[in-house]
Amino acid sequence: METIKSAVVTGASRGIGLAVSRMLLKRGMRVYGLGRSFSTELADCPAFIPIVCDLSHTARLEETVRQIRRETRISLLVNNAGAGYFGPHEELNPRKIHEMTAVNLEAPMILTQLFLRDLKAERGTIINISSVTALQTNTHGCAYGAAKAGLTSFSRSLFEEVRKYGVRVAVIHPDMTATDFYRNAAFRESDEADARLLPEEVAEAAAWILSQREGMGVTEMTVRPQRHVISRKAKKKTEGESYGTT
Repeated sequence: METIKSAVVTGASRGIGLAVSRMLLKRGMRVYGLGRSFSTELADCPAFIPIVCDLSHTARLEETVRQIRRETRISLLVNNAGAGYFGPHEELNPRKIHEMTAVNLEAPMILTQLFLRDLKAERGTIINISSVTALQTNTHGCAYGAAKAGLTSFSRSLFEEVRKYGVRVAVIHPDMTATDFYRNAAFRESDEADARLLPEEVAEAAAWILSQREGMGVTEMTVRPQRHVISRKAKKKTEGESYGTT
């Protein structure tokens, strides 16, 4: 009988997803990392299985889940991957809106549905990485904020549905984090230590949720730096695209 627990982490190639994957590997888990591309990070770790997958393609996503389920039963699902475009809503286009909805909301719902029988059997855990934007209004980011708000709402309702089966559901709302999520936007996280989060700190929040005794669940956590500072980049036309971290 298999004794090593298995996890799926989306957006695992960098940023928060990579930090969460490292944390889980240190806890002795096998990690199936989903992402669009992977560098040599964790290449020498046999317990990390990178899977190249575009989360916006449902058919490919379903095949990926079938592949994983042929090998193991999942006890932890971390929906971390994110896509963001920022600017006036009229300057977006249908492709960008579709991608944000597919990656930030649809993919987590599909993955959860496909793995839910395993998670019930394992009395497992689902951790959804949302955003503080889910809890507030978002000028020049209303579509992104709406998708993340949907993920938060999904998490709240799902917990009520599956709690009787012993499945824990938690949603984390990180504030601006030192990743490359805003690499093409007109702004980015601050360079000041007390005005940004580190990916490892969000991973530590996930570890704390996992460390709670069976029978006690943490359903929501908001993680923010002490100060709110946004660094503006030199003014230029950008698309504000990001994928794979939150």
